[in-house]
Amino acid sequence: MLAIQVHEGGELRHEAVQDPVAAPGEVVVELRAAALNRRDLLVAGGTYPFSLPLIPGSDGAGVRRDTGEEVVIYPALRWGPHEEAFGADFQVLGGPRNGTYAELVAVPEANVFAKPARLSWEEAAAFPLAALTAYRALFSRGGLRGGETVLVLGAGSGVSTFAVQLAAQAGARVLVTSSSADKIEKSVALGAEGGVNYATEDWVAAVKGLGGADLVVDSIGSTWPQSLDCLRPGGRVVVFGATGGTEATIPVRPFYFGQWSLLGTMMGSPRDFAGLLAALDSGTWRPVIDSVSPLAEAARAVATMASGQHFGKLVLSCS
Repeated sequence: MLAIQVHEGGELRHEAVQDPVAAPGEVVVELRAAALNRRDLLVAGGTYPFSLPLIPGSDGAGVRRDTGEEVVIYPALRWGPHEEAFGADFQVLGGPRNGTYAELVAVPEANVFAKPARLSWEEAAAFPLAALTAYRALFSRGGLRGGETVLVLGAGSGVSTFAVQLAAQAGARVLVTSSSADKIEKSVALGAEGGVNYATEDWVAAVKGLGGADLVVDSIGSTWPQSLDCLRPGGRVVVFGATGGTEATIPVRPFYFGQWSLLGTMMGSPRDFAGLLAALDSGTWRPVIDSVSPLAEAARAVATMASGQHFGKLVLSCS
């Protein structure tokens, strides 16, 4: 088969590799589409010390070779027995195990679900990891309820586009931040009430002026102090990324005076994925696709993701 492999130095090569073989309890999926995630940047950049060469990619949709069923892949491997957090054997497809930047992928049978009928191949490939992350952050960890205000930092990322739509569907008031007026406008079209341009104004003061937030979804990391400062009394910040930095310092007294909660999250359990599929079935929202590229042009798509100029998901056509 043809696949994209990460080699030493982060080089992405489109090359012929051996077809995957399904182990007991596994199936081979003929991929129609795969989607990019920021995790792929970390894999290619060496942040995760996986053995190379390696096929990256966590998201994919295609056809089961053994049954002919159209399926979408749940990208969390061996979540473990507890809903609160994944277990010691947890992995994500696409490192250290070969992932979906390929024509074929072998995965546990438990990780394939029926492709949502109303989604295209590209849309089906685009939603699992990012939408699952957004779903768990909002509901399983963040406890979002209808009527609350949620602030989503960094409009335009795959996770943020899902978070806006899922929160709006749940009856929440949604605000976003971005340095791009265009991305704020596009987020409003997805269901946000409005947004704050952090490049031109004090975004914390602006959010407070809009009444503050009950829940902040923060993928930046270095913004923990500001995210907490946006909260109403008893509010929550849910964190799942560190795109802006891996360290933050917060003032202690305001934290406990405000009776705030700071919660970590990552990916989602099989129960979260079932909840996400139910939310998809009951709603009209769909993945936002920025662009679709041939598998052979994965390196260019990864560079686009690194630039942050896209809005929504970047997808690869695998067949």
